[in-house]
Amino acid sequence: FPVGKMPNIFNSLVVKGQNPAGQNINVTCEVQQLLGNNKVRAVAMSATDGLMRGMEVIDTGAPLSVPVGEVTLGRIFNVLGEPVDNMGPVEATTKSPIHKPAPAFMDLETKLSI
Repeated sequence: FPVGKMPNIFNSLVVKGQNPAGQNINVTCEVQQLLGNNKVRAVAMSATDGLMRGMEVIDTGAPLSVPVGEVTLGRIFNVLGEPVDNMGPVEATTKSPIHKPAPAFMDLETKLSI
């Protein structure tokens, strides 16, 4: 990364490029550690087949986020917020980061519900 342009911990990175076979590569990663010398350690959120040194890495400037709200109830998503239940796209207008503080104890409900 350029000097002064290091991504924050938990930021989402997108690695783009082509492998030697000419296939497009598009892998989303999450920053886990700043190593120094303008390098980071990141965890890939999908298969890394075809990744090579020198591929373009884009810092999205935001953490991984998933859709939230009534339209997501009963749906199944992967960690990138993409539906994986074969029920079509989700029309959610609000997204929430996957890393955030737990609710305050006072905000929790103690009554049973289904």
